[in-house]
Amino acid sequence: MNEADDRWIRSAAFDWLAEQVSLHGDVLPRDLLAAGFILKGVRVPILGPQGIFKPKAMSAPISITTALKGPYDDSFGNDMLLRYRYRGVNPNHHENRGLRYAMAHALPLVYCLAIVPGKYWVKWPVFVVADDPSSLTVTVDLEASESSLLRSAPTDVAVEPDAYRRSYAAAQVRVRLHQRSVRERVLNAYQRQCAFCHLRHDELLDAAHIIPDSNPLGEPTVTNGLALCALHHSAFDRQFIGLRPDCVIQVRSDILKEHDGPTLAHAIQGLHGQRILLPRLASQRPDPALLELRYDQFRQTPQPAA
Repeated sequence: MNEADDRWIRSAAFDWLAEQVSLHGDVLPRDLLAAGFILKGVRVPILGPQGIFKPKAMSAPISITTALKGPYDDSFGNDMLLRYRYRGVNPNHHENRGLRYAMAHALPLVYCLAIVPGKYWVKWPVFVVADDPSSLTVTVDLEASESSLLRSAPTDVAVEPDAYRRSYAAAQVRVRLHQRSVRERVLNAYQRQCAFCHLRHDELLDAAHIIPDSNPLGEPTVTNGLALCALHHSAFDRQFIGLRPDCVIQVRSDILKEHDGPTLAHAIQGLHGQRILLPRLASQRPDPALLELRYDQFRQTPQPAA
């Protein structure tokens, strides 16, 4: 296969990933990524059993993966450049040569980072920008643009990113990774359903804070979180709905008196007095002290004048 064909497959893969992220968010299930997509009758998986993965249809790796408890110590530096370990200890292993080929030809890759078992945060395009056989690692830039890496001839000199752009990009990636990790852990604790209405569609579920993260007590923990659908997350944040420390839902009194239609009647008013779905593990259930603080705020919320 020539490089033009390889780049065409990569472009199709990135389009497919963009479609999946628009449907599911940027944390995708392993099964979906491993199945991949069909292009002109040929299946193109995005990841495989090994960390450095090259589909049969391509001439170089399409993705690199960091597992939750894998055998390699992949790590991010303060510059948000990823030091990605070779396969094994032989620099000339064909997978390691594949990464050097991707670097030499500025081929974009997909980076898959395990957030929770079976779920991966996906980032593309990422580029191999340096190779260090002595430490058995390559350096991967998660924020470089392809145009900045294209060269007239192969080189092993790393691209020096702008310090301010790098610092900002690193902060943004850390925030996104942190948010995705907390969301997945909260959704798992609530069996991936809304604690208020039991809706099970991941695409419509959020990890809601009991105490907002703008508050010093708003720690990003499962015990300060609730799995809520988009409607009930919004209603909870805007104090239409409160939650007592005993995990019983309360609807604001003025909302209970409204007459609006079936959505208000069933989706909001109908929750009044209902006990929420709780995590099976007591250690993952809402912190009673945080619930009490939030419920006090709910009771003090001014109601619109009649």
